[in-house]
Amino acid sequence: MKESRHRAILEIIEENPVATQELLIELLNKRGIKTTQATLSRDIQQLSLVKTRDENGIYRYILPLASETEKNLFSEAVLSVDYALNTVVVKCKVGMAQGTCATIDSVNHPGIVGTIAGDDTIFILVKTEEDARKLSKKFKSELFPKR
Repeated sequence: MKESRHRAILEIIEENPVATQELLIELLNKRGIKTTQATLSRDIQQLSLVKTRDENGIYRYILPLASETEKNLFSEAVLSVDYALNTVVVKCKVGMAQGTCATIDSVNHPGIVGTIAGDDTIFILVKTEEDARKLSKKFKSELFPKR
C-alpha cells in the first residue's frame, strides 16, 4: 500500500504543480487513495521531496535533482540515454559506467528495480515501460539539459 501511494505521489507531482499537502491529498483522493496529513507528511519525508519554484515561479513539490557533482559526472560521462520496454540504457565513455551507475543508485529514483554496469554501458531495470520513458526523459532533461 505504501509503495503504491509513493508511486502515485511521484506521478502526481510530476504531472501537476502541487504546492500544498492539502492539494496532494485531494489529488490522491481522486485516484482512490485515502490518506491522512500525518501519513502524507511522512511520505514526503521518506521520498525526500522538496518544495521549490518551477520555471513559472510557482512553488511545487519535486523529487530533488542530483547534486552539482552528480550532474558534472553525468555531463562528463554520459554519451546517450534511451529505453526499450522497461529498461533504460545509458551509454558512457569507456571506463565510466560503474561510477555513473553508483551515482544513479545513490539518488534513489522511483520505479528502479535494479541497475547493472559494464565498462561503458548501464542497464537500468524499471517496473514499467512508462517508468522507463519518464526516467529516460528525466535524465535527458534534468541531468544534462544541453543535449
